Amino acid sequence: MLVEDDDARLMVAVGRGDRAAFSALFDRHQAGVVRFCGRFVGNQARAEELAQDVFIKLFKSAARYSVDAKFKTFLYRVATNHCLNELRRFDEKRQQEARAMTGEQHDEALELDVAADSPELTLAGRELEAAVASAMAQLSARERAAFTMCRFEGMAYRDIAQALESTESAVKSLIHRATVTVMKHVEAWQQGLLPSRSLG
Repeated sequence: MLVEDDDARLMVAVGRGDRAAFSALFDRHQAGVVRFCGRFVGNQARAEELAQDVFIKLFKSAARYSVDAKFKTFLYRVATNHCLNELRRFDEKRQQEARAMTGEQHDEALELDVAADSPELTLAGRELEAAVASAMAQLSARERAAFTMCRFEGMAYRDIAQALESTESAVKSLIHRATVTVMKHVEAWQQGLLPSRSLG
């Protein structure tokens, strides 16, 4: 099959043992994967660790890579699955901790650290960025994945559907629900209904 996508061509080369091709893919996509993971976990250091894991998985799966889908779609499928697994582990841990905490302490534990310096966000102000991050923390895992790929990574519905192994109509519903939730949260922040936070 003719490989027209340069990233896909590099991935095919990685499957043949070309480490230079893998380095090229890492350099191109590492920042985007870190951002993506950060939208899930809300912590920059953990996002960087998760991104490293994603690329390790990518390298190990290179020999099985098929060029039927765009490379970016394949990459974000790997990243989404890894982040979903991370959230499941986090939720299990959080539920265990919650049983030993008071309601006030539990609320504090649910706060997510905001990733530092996100140049993709065009909304003004770091407090507003915190409001968006807080809103995204309220989304389901699949809503968060679809919303992030659409709004922050600029992926098409078709590609997001492939990454999530879903349908375009289901993806549109996920993104719509996520957008409504985020907009309502930001509007509440703008009206002073949510406490502002210093992100120093």
